[in-house]
Amino acid sequence: LAVLGPGALGCSLARHAVSRGISVRLVGRDEAHARAALDKLGRRGIEVSRIRAWGCEAAAFEGADAVLEALPEDLERKAAAWRGLVPMLPPGALRLTGSSSLPVSALDAAAGLEGRLMAFHLFVPVGRMDVVELVAPSRVPAPDRARAASLASALDLRLVQVQDGPGFAAARMGLAQGLEAMRLLESGVATAEDLEALMVKGYGHPVGPLELSERVGLDLRLSIAEGIVAETGEGQFEPARIL
Repeated sequence: LAVLGPGALGCSLARHAVSRGISVRLVGRDEAHARAALDKLGRRGIEVSRIRAWGCEAAAFEGADAVLEALPEDLERKAAAWRGLVPMLPPGALRLTGSSSLPVSALDAAAGLEGRLMAFHLFVPVGRMDVVELVAPSRVPAPDRARAASLASALDLRLVQVQDGPGFAAARMGLAQGLEAMRLLESGVATAEDLEALMVKGYGHPVGPLELSERVGLDLRLSIAEGIVAETGEGQFEPARIL
């Protein structure tokens, strides 16, 4: 498994994958970029000796069964990265994006991937959040779909397949709840602490929607909300003013 992008998602996936016996190459802008991410993991007491650090070059992807791009949630940035990757990839390598919300068909078209791109939306930390949201548009060959399911199984993750569209399913559900909590907060219905307590103690959620929004990243939540509204016009995803 080659993972492009040594950020939180890429590092979390790499750590979990090697714990399941999968050989991992963590690919950064250059080897130093990937090595710095591994060094940070090592300082936190995480075993990293089985993860290889690579720069973004053809040798990093040689023989890879699957390539997962884990770059920030920006269609143009992801598409540009894939356009550069294609000449370096083995013909049979699975092409996966870690996107949580960008329509896969749009990214596939922008990158010129000819209908082979799938979203493999993981949740961080990967080892504790044992589910993956798979988005495989109809043009994706059946063998690629089967191999993506096999990868999920090898990672000990429950596979949930959803249809393509802005926000997929997980981001839409989480975002809708987070935005509603923000609106309740800004209108003075209750304090942040009390709104969180209702969901944690009343519904058994591990964290409330406001804390979850901060963990996901407020900038990412805002970007996803704006993207869904731009694509669909659905008013419930209009960003709250405080966001």
